Amino acid sequence: MAISWITALQLVPWDKVIEASPQLIKTAKGLLRSRGAREAEQARADEEAARLAAASGAPSPQELALQRIGALEDQVLALEQSQRQALEVIEQLAQQNAQLVATVSALRIGAQRLAVACGVLGVVLAGSIAWFATRH
Repeated sequence: MAISWITALQLVPWDKVIEASPQLIKTAKGLLRSRGAREAEQARADEEAARLAAASGAPSPQELALQRIGALEDQVLALEQSQRQALEVIEQLAQQNAQLVATVSALRIGAQRLAVACGVLGVVLAGSIAWFATRH
């Protein structure tokens, strides 16, 4: 027996979903902000490197390589932090998904029990009708 979407949505623990939503939104915004900050920081570092190169004349290839390595190390650290934050968001979503799966599973079991009860009730009703028909 199919269960309606409205019934399924009514059994979802919306209070918990709503309670966790601000944290998810906050974390997602933080990820976006950190990405924008990284891009701005990289642009500033590139501008600074260009300014230093212009001020000091032609920098040696070793100096340029060291500057680039430093910038890449900063990017790697920022990416690792972003990855940790994304993992936290994924864990929170997985917990909410597990709650939804448990609720849908309970709904499925309830629907199966209801189908069995309806079948038993149908048999009892048919037997009652047959019994009353033979009595009268």
